[in-house]
Amino acid sequence: MTTAAQEVGAFGERLAERFLVERGMTILDRNWRCSHGELDLVARQGDCLVFCEVKTRRGTGFGEPVEAVSWRKAARLRRLAAAWLAGHGQSAPDVRIDVVGILLRPGRPPIVRHIAGVGS
Repeated sequence: MTTAAQEVGAFGERLAERFLVERGMTILDRNWRCSHGELDLVARQGDCLVFCEVKTRRGTGFGEPVEAVSWRKAARLRRLAAAWLAGHGQSAPDVRIDVVGILLRPGRPPIVRHIAGVGS
């Protein structure tokens, strides 16, 4: 059974995926899991592999969605990216960690904020 928070998160991930594809990225993987955690989206933009964390919120009471990615989370995302690369036998000249924040507001269009290269 899914919770309301899981449904909001899944909606945000679909919206983020569409946003990234519209900007020329190719999605390689979704919700990839290993013992270290989960990668929301793995994409390719030219020669760059992009590991993307998606944060969706219905308000800013706890800050903007992108603010939910701390330096600890960015470090975890780097470990997850290394695990994905090892598990898929992939390499790329460039690897990047991105965050897509989605703010959902009743009766208004979602606000999408994309930050490329967090925790570099």
